[in-house]
Amino acid sequence: MTAAPTRPDRPDAEQNSVLGKVQLILESFGPDDEHLSLSELARRSGVAKASVHRLAQELLRWGVLERRGSDYWLGMRLFEIGQRVPRQRILREAARPYMEDLYHATNETIHLAVVDGLEVLYLEKVSGHGQVSRPSRVAGRMPLYCTATGKVLLAFGTRQLLDEVLAMPFERVTPQTVGAPGLLLQELARARELGYAVEREQTRAGYLSVAIPLVSTTGTTMAALSVTAPVFRADVAKYAGLLGMVSRRITKTIATLSAD
Repeated sequence: MTAAPTRPDRPDAEQNSVLGKVQLILESFGPDDEHLSLSELARRSGVAKASVHRLAQELLRWGVLERRGSDYWLGMRLFEIGQRVPRQRILREAARPYMEDLYHATNETIHLAVVDGLEVLYLEKVSGHGQVSRPSRVAGRMPLYCTATGKVLLAFGTRQLLDEVLAMPFERVTPQTVGAPGLLLQELARARELGYAVEREQTRAGYLSVAIPLVSTTGTTMAALSVTAPVFRADVAKYAGLLGMVSRRITKTIATLSAD
C-alpha cells in the first residue's frame, strides 16, 4: 500500500474550512489504497481525529465514503458523480469503440489520457488479461514529462503548461526517465516533427508507448491516445499509423456527440 502524502503545505484558511477538510480527507486515499482507518485518515490529512470522525459520518450518509468494520472506503457516489463530468463522458464515449478496435489490431494496452494540473490523468484503458496493470489505471496519474501521452500533450499543448513542467523537478520513475529540461525539449521537438511521441522504458522497465494528440474541432489538443507494449515486440511505425487513423475518426465522433 502506497502512503499518500500529508498536506502541511495547504494554507491555514483552506485547511480550517469544512470543504477544505473534506478535500483533505478524500485526497488521503492514494492510488493503491482500498481502505483507511480513522487514525490514518487523520494522520494523512492533518485534520484532527475528532473532526475526521464527525465529517466522515456526513460523508457516509452522502455515500461519498463507505464503512466496513473499522475502516473507511471511497463510496460509489463519487463514481456516479464522476460519470457526469461532460468532458470525461464525451471523450470516453467517443474514444472507447476505437480503443477497442486498436486493441484488437495490436493486442496491446490502449490508454486515453488528459492533462490535469501537471500530470496525466487516465480516463480510459483497454487491455487484456496479464497486460500492463501498473503504473497505469483508470483515474490514475503519472508525470507529464515521462509518459508518451504526457509528452504528446506537452508537444501539442500550450506554452504555459510546458513552462510550468520545465520549472518542476524531474523525478526518475525508472533509470531511463528523462532527467533534464533540455532532453525533454529535444523529445518534444521530435514529437512535433513526427506527429506522435514515443516513450521507451521511462515509466516501466521493458515497456514502450506511442501516443498521438486528439484534436478538437477548434484545433486545440484535448487528449492523448496511446498504445503500450513490451519493447521486444513493439512496432512503433504500426502503432503510429493506427493511432493517426483513429484520431481523425474520434475527432469527428466528438463533434457529433457535442452537438447532440
